[in-house]
Amino acid sequence: MIQIGSVLKVADNSGARYFKVITVLGGSKRRFGYIGDIVSGVVHKAAPDGSVRDHEKVYAVIVRTKKEKKRKDGSYIRFDDNAVVLINKKTNEPIGTAVFGPIAREIKDKGFNKIASLALELL
Repeated sequence: MIQIGSVLKVADNSGARYFKVITVLGGSKRRFGYIGDIVSGVVHKAAPDGSVRDHEKVYAVIVRTKKEKKRKDGSYIRFDDNAVVLINKKTNEPIGTAVFGPIAREIKDKGFNKIASLALELL
């Protein structure tokens, strides 16, 4: 469960280290985001040679959450950290060229095929 004010790790090589959530997209009353949801936020602690800068507003898709998610087969998926991948809002393509760490299978089901193909491990 990701909400307004949550600080997440960035799981790509766009240059950002941390990401602070401003809003969870998908409705005016939406309070929480889960795996595969798009959020808008601000970059915290960016690398000086990266493609994004500190305090820049960007969009991201949630790829890992500590809160477990139930799958249709009855199993649960849970990760050790909360992480996002920065995306271009118009095309839903990732800004970076590599994705680090495991990614949930729900990312591919939600239509983010490019992110799923860049990931090393799909759970």
